[in-house]
Amino acid sequence: MAIVIRLDRMLVERKLTLTELAERVGITVANLSILKTGKAKAVKLATLDAICRELDCQPGDLLEHADHPPRGRDEDQSAAG
Repeated sequence: MAIVIRLDRMLVERKLTLTELAERVGITVANLSILKTGKAKAVKLATLDAICRELDCQPGDLLEHADHPPRGRDEDQSAAG
């Protein structure tokens, strides 16, 4: 099982850069990048709320449950843990 982050897709659809979203949400580009690449271990609900507010979307537009993690991400996370 895996939770897949679809932030990159939402940014393209909204024609926003990661930097613009980070400024609007009030978090660092580095932390937002960790979330975007799927390397985050957790996300604060307040952060998710702010992202959804700025992107005018629902949490389900950003998060997807998958039976298997995307290739490469499970190796990255197991090496870090």
